[in-house]
Amino acid sequence: MSTQSIYDVSLSQAVNMIRLTGHQNTVLLQGHMGTGKSSMLKTLASMLPTHHPVYFDCTTKDLGDITIPKIGNDAETGNDFVKYVPNEELGLHLDGPIILMIDEFGKANPAVKTALLRLMLEGKTAGYTKHPQTIIFATTNLGSEGVGDLLPAHARNRLTVLRVRKPTEVEWIEDFALENGIDPIILSWVRENPQVFASFEDVIDPKDNEYIFHPKAVGRVSFVTPRTLEMASHWLKQREHMSSHELTAALIGTLGQRAASDMSAYITVALDMPRLDDIKANPLTCKVPTNNSVVCMVVHRTLGCIERNWCDAWMDYMLRLPAEAQGMFANAIVRSVEKDSSGKPKSKRLMEVFTNKKYADWALKNNHLFASDKR
Repeated sequence: MSTQSIYDVSLSQAVNMIRLTGHQNTVLLQGHMGTGKSSMLKTLASMLPTHHPVYFDCTTKDLGDITIPKIGNDAETGNDFVKYVPNEELGLHLDGPIILMIDEFGKANPAVKTALLRLMLEGKTAGYTKHPQTIIFATTNLGSEGVGDLLPAHARNRLTVLRVRKPTEVEWIEDFALENGIDPIILSWVRENPQVFASFEDVIDPKDNEYIFHPKAVGRVSFVTPRTLEMASHWLKQREHMSSHELTAALIGTLGQRAASDMSAYITVALDMPRLDDIKANPLTCKVPTNNSVVCMVVHRTLGCIERNWCDAWMDYMLRLPAEAQGMFANAIVRSVEKDSSGKPKSKRLMEVFTNKKYADWALKNNHLFASDKR
């Protein structure tokens, strides 16, 4: 591991750093493709409700898309002159502070990069000056991925460049997947296969990890990223309306051959999962799976959708699960109600479970399980 990679930051750390100094320094985030860099705008907007979120995609822009010429007239001399108006997508015309995300900065053509540098360094362009509290940040892929995200030294010197690491399987599940309705089969499969979040920089031979993107893996056109896992979840949620052949083909085209083969086997096992309505209505008699993978799916499904009105039923059912599964659920609840960098619980929905009396009574009796789920 290089000195640089030791100081890679997580997405949540990057969000906190941008929130603190993004109005003064423009941060350029370099990270693996599909890891959620673009989702940071939504996260920052939720933390800063007084700011208007603005998204600017560099890959769709040419120099003429940054500013447009407009004829002006000097009131004293009567002479005409040309001035420039910035693109609406930069959001500079809006009242109040904005959060401007300049996405795929490394893939922009050189003229676009140059045109944006003054805005990113000084907060000025085309006669506009940004609001003092406006936050500007940019994203790009790692140059080592070979997708064209190499920046000249003069551009990098105007920015604070941070490398964003891939999330761990626990971070992805608890910080993103649970609150975004990712299918529980995906969640359980990821938990049992943490290697899908490995960095290609730590894998010398691409054959050692057939799940991930690797620049040396010739012909590997589909692979696992947080982005493709979310896409695969969309397919899985329609599996009742698709043939096995159709679903497998969709998963291969989304996650790659190796991950799709594993996932297909996992789907077969998932047929043993009890219906959610049965758990709610009959928690003391509803069937309990004997397969550990299915138990894990049940826990993850519950974490993703549990509400106040059936917390008691779930707690009655959970007591019938193995102690390890109970610990998994409890640890996820504890981590989800920890405060984020803005001082708010990560999940208001799971906070309701945390304050449920049956959960609180269980926690007092089973405190030893809160460490059993940690890797």
